[in-house]
Amino acid sequence: MTDNAPLSRDVLIEAMSKGAKPKDQWRIGAEHEKFGFDKTTLARPAYDGPSGIKAMLEGLQRFGWSRVEENGVLIGLERRNDEGFIASVSLEPGGQFELSGAPLKTIHDICNETGQHLMEVKQVADQLGVGFLGAGFDPLWTREQVPVMPKGRYDIMRAYMPKVGTLGLDMMLRTCTIQANLDFDSEADMVAKFRTSLALQPIATALFACSPFTEGRPNGFLSARANVWTDTDADRTGMLGFVFEDGFGFERYADYALDTPMYFAKRDGKYVDASGQSFRDFQAGKLPALPGEYPTLKDWNDHLTTLFPEVRLKAYLEMRGADGGPWSRICALPALWAGVLYDAPSLAAAWDLVKDWDIADHERLRRDVTRLGLKAEVAGRSVRDIAVDLVNIAKQGLKNRARFSGGMVDERGYLSELEDIADSGITPAERLLDLYHGAWQGDVKRIYADFAY
Repeated sequence: MTDNAPLSRDVLIEAMSKGAKPKDQWRIGAEHEKFGFDKTTLARPAYDGPSGIKAMLEGLQRFGWSRVEENGVLIGLERRNDEGFIASVSLEPGGQFELSGAPLKTIHDICNETGQHLMEVKQVADQLGVGFLGAGFDPLWTREQVPVMPKGRYDIMRAYMPKVGTLGLDMMLRTCTIQANLDFDSEADMVAKFRTSLALQPIATALFACSPFTEGRPNGFLSARANVWTDTDADRTGMLGFVFEDGFGFERYADYALDTPMYFAKRDGKYVDASGQSFRDFQAGKLPALPGEYPTLKDWNDHLTTLFPEVRLKAYLEMRGADGGPWSRICALPALWAGVLYDAPSLAAAWDLVKDWDIADHERLRRDVTRLGLKAEVAGRSVRDIAVDLVNIAKQGLKNRARFSGGMVDERGYLSELEDIADSGITPAERLLDLYHGAWQGDVKRIYADFAY
């Protein structure tokens, strides 16, 4: 038993509100996952072995990455940049390889960081006979064929997921995403950004849709990854209707988190299975998994990371609506959201696109874009038309930001691929399907040759 006391409500709220910072200190973070594959067999790499994920992590240490271990097991890497901010490489449940980038000032910085990471990964992977693919859903392998990584929290999640949805194990083992993390300067600013970006996540899902294959065949979706989230765990996913209600703020999000069942607590370096148990009981010292103990602030922050809505609030906002994809789209996602959310006129214009949608519109759109992509409709408009408007709003926002590279080019160029997708009305997934039915002659394995990093 510990001698700690219940966390006050103010402490729970401060865990999120402390992220508020003045505009001149705002940063942008980018995260992306990718599938590893054996270049000979196309199989997903196991953790151990000469061509395994552990060997990848060990090989990257030559570039100045430091080890992150759990009970003596190598589970990730960290590296501090010149400004003291940390980037990390993490071990995802099925060995998906994730870069969680450092918080950086510009999209130029993000694309440089991403490029450096991918070049480092390629150097190590080439020596191991491994390749990496950007896509939203594993195009070839079954759940059972995906190796499971040795990380304590994943054992708990794998046991719990089938109790609360049918696709949670697919989420863990067979999906990859691109995410962007952004700051706010106050509670009111957080609310405006949360509402606008949450409403627009399905538009991003359509623009980035890149997962039309499952187990070697078309699966009927353009974003199978986004579909997975519709039946993973209703308690901790979705469009969060309360975000659009009067009075939303840090306190209301804290209530949502308190009411979301737990996965685990961590004690003495080991994960304690608290799956399905209540954080409110933990607050009262009545958690069955740890009777008589109260949560620490770390327990609360850990719990916040187990919520998976389309936009997630921690000490910053996480945009979670996009499929994994090629290098160019890794840079495009943070460019899209920085353009929309970091320029006041652009944020207002983006809110005008969505302000009249109700929660039924949000939920229906979230599901429709998984199959229809840019051809879905909401409130009498096509997603394609909204996407064109959204990309133009983001372009204006980036122009207004006026953050220039060494070559005196601003950040708008990172949106060019999204501009092409929106203008054409054709998602990346549909282009993959065209290849499958055409040049690939029904052979999904061609994706590993044509679309590897």
